[in-house]
Amino acid sequence: MSYKTILVHCDAGPRLAHRLGVAVELAQRFGARLVGAYVQQPLDVPAFFDGTLPTDDLFASYEAAAKRDEAAARTAFDRAVKGSELKSEWRLGNGYPENELAVQARYADLLVLGQADPEGDVRTPSDLPESVALSSGRATFVVPHIGVRAKPGKSVMLCWNASRESARAASDAMPFLAAAEKVTVLVVDAKTSPGGHGAEPGADVARWLAPHGVKATVQRDVAADSDVGNVILSRAADHDVDLVVMGLYGHSRLREMVLGGASRTLLSSMTIPVLMAH
Repeated sequence: MSYKTILVHCDAGPRLAHRLGVAVELAQRFGARLVGAYVQQPLDVPAFFDGTLPTDDLFASYEAAAKRDEAAARTAFDRAVKGSELKSEWRLGNGYPENELAVQARYADLLVLGQADPEGDVRTPSDLPESVALSSGRATFVVPHIGVRAKPGKSVMLCWNASRESARAASDAMPFLAAAEKVTVLVVDAKTSPGGHGAEPGADVARWLAPHGVKATVQRDVAADSDVGNVILSRAADHDVDLVVMGLYGHSRLREMVLGGASRTLLSSMTIPVLMAH
């Protein structure tokens, strides 16, 4: 298994260069086609709009700003792939990013998104990574808004709780796991049960990974009074991990996002890339 098509979300945000740098490197590493996707959002007139600005002028102003943003994103994408000899494609969509990207991601093997930037001033939704990961059915690679310090994938941590979501994430991340120099399987607060962990939690997934060429070390831990997400972040630092792989837990109903505690902690406090799947 390998990634043959990688989709990267492009907007006009100041952190786009970080995301594109990671996406280009991943596409080169896996020999994948790189697709840049920009989504022009519809104009939502605020409920408190008092009509002081003519509607036509309001729409024209929005269209002009949207075209500037798309041009800036396209320029950044073209600059990133220039000289790389990558097969690349640019896609322009219209609608809400969480919906458009979820659809586009189904025709790719890996989706690259950026972590929500607390200082960002673009219209990209702050919950975009989790929303798309929950609805797309594809692996979602989230790049920290501070960028990356090393090429992700040398030292990988797989967060394992024997759930459907963690199994999906492990399978989707196999190209990274198989190529990694070090893989740590982290099992937190594991309890053996017929429908979950075996007698030695983590040993079963390590046996499954072995035929794929993955030499994994299992670490069992307890969260005690800490959020499981904080335990993951702490162990990632201990092992000098450059990529965390985890299942995303939660659901979205009528755009009300409900996430598990570990998912929420990782997405808000991550300083290294996270590959997640639902």
